[in-house]
Amino acid sequence: MESVPSYVSVVFILTTFAAIAFLLRAMRRAGLGTFPSGLLLFLLPMWIFLQAIIALGGFYADFTSFPPRLVLFAIFPALILILVYFLFFRASFVDRLPLQTLTLLHILRVPVEIVLLWLFLAGQVPQMMTFEGRNFDIASGLLSPVVYWLVFRRDRIRRGLLAAYNVLGLVLLANIVWIAALSVPSPLQQLNLDQPNRAVLYFPYIWLPAIIVPIVLFAHLASLWKLFRERSEKRAGMG
Repeated sequence: MESVPSYVSVVFILTTFAAIAFLLRAMRRAGLGTFPSGLLLFLLPMWIFLQAIIALGGFYADFTSFPPRLVLFAIFPALILILVYFLFFRASFVDRLPLQTLTLLHILRVPVEIVLLWLFLAGQVPQMMTFEGRNFDIASGLLSPVVYWLVFRRDRIRRGLLAAYNVLGLVLLANIVWIAALSVPSPLQQLNLDQPNRAVLYFPYIWLPAIIVPIVLFAHLASLWKLFRERSEKRAGMG
């Protein structure tokens, strides 16, 4: 990663910790003294440190392993943790998270997209992964404060607009994740063979698939779950 200017890594590291700060802020509402919050507070620092260490050691740079190590040791464990929280801690954790913080969190997708553009210019990710290519995820970040203002400026939350925003965000997230996954050097690579997605295999950019994307995904899913639950409870009360 010698071709990447140092300021790119600095911006990305700050963005990663800003995403974690947003998550911790939301967790305060759920109660930091609860078991699910305590579990996450225990696992998160270990996960950050572990991913940094193994990426620095070149563990993910094995382009021939199948399934890719990135999937097995970074993405899959994060998805399992999200599933565990939705299966076992919905009432004690997910339901208590504030929609306001979960919505504002997505503003971090703007600096992430800027970093991806810089990485493309440094030859470490394909143009397709930037907003100059087929990645439109920056729209989620730009819309975040606008949606926040429209949804929460009155006593009554505009739940329909917030649900639509989260569905759009999930679609845009799925689009870039799909492009990125098929562009990583591995036996599964199908896209961008001339300039693949190398950056995410190295520190600090391993934190993108291992930390930032799971936090963003969790924020969308938690918001949609809360909106669905509140709507169901409202209908049940009317019945």
